[in-house]
Amino acid sequence: MSIVSAQTKHFLGLKGVSSGEIMSILDRAAHWEQYPAKVTNQFQGKFVSNLFFENSTRTRFSFEMAQKRLGAEVLNFSAAESSVQKGESIYDTVRTLESMGIDAGVIRLKPNGVLQELAENIQIPLINAGDGNNEHPTQALLDFYTMRKQFGAIKGLTVSIVGDILHSRVARSNLWGLLELGAKVQFCAPASMQAPELAEFAPYVSFEEALKADVVMMLRVQLERHNTGLLRSAEEYREQYGLTLERASRLAPHAIIMHPAPVNRNVELDDALVEHEKSKIFTQIAHGVPIRMAVIERALS
Repeated sequence: MSIVSAQTKHFLGLKGVSSGEIMSILDRAAHWEQYPAKVTNQFQGKFVSNLFFENSTRTRFSFEMAQKRLGAEVLNFSAAESSVQKGESIYDTVRTLESMGIDAGVIRLKPNGVLQELAENIQIPLINAGDGNNEHPTQALLDFYTMRKQFGAIKGLTVSIVGDILHSRVARSNLWGLLELGAKVQFCAPASMQAPELAEFAPYVSFEEALKADVVMMLRVQLERHNTGLLRSAEEYREQYGLTLERASRLAPHAIIMHPAPVNRNVELDDALVEHEKSKIFTQIAHGVPIRMAVIERALS
């Protein structure tokens, strides 16, 4: 799916997006990163709504910071406080806000497939802030930005993504974008957390093999999956698939640790590794604002 559709400037995912388009966003983010405290009036008079039908803290705040730094008026929407709780459909809610005159919507959804349906019927640009188990493109872009700053280029890197691949939109967006940018991607996951349909694009490897990569990206374990049988216990997960201090000691000297956050400390990642010299977790978070400025600018321009 193209980053810019024929219909409007929706930003729905990275699958099918060219390396040139991705790099142009990274380059524009580099421009915005030079001015970390500056607020422009570039989009004064533009209204952007954060339509979060699924809870989030980091992603929403990051988008809101980006929007305000660009001078836009921000309307925050919470499904828990809206007419959605009274039975209004997600489509009707978004269509209502479009009718009121908002210029773009940043949307986060739990159900799969709804975002694509919205994009086919909504004329204002929609930016994907997390779409079920499908994609989370701005998270992947800030990951690429972090890798590029660290290594100078992404082409030729080996990136291991470890954890619940089956349910991870972060893994999917990273997979599509990294392959387009010339990196090698490999997955590491318990059998119950593997997505078989992705195996043709990235092999599943042992944790020992995963540790040999340039980038080891740990995914957040959703502890609520205890109840589904996918995860017996947090302790068992850490023992088999957590990045412990001992395992981290086997990383290459140049290798880095990444995580989309929030981190379950001492589950997928030992507490001592969260702010370790190899960890880029808080660097990733910092890069979210300039990346989202670049994406919002692209949608509104």
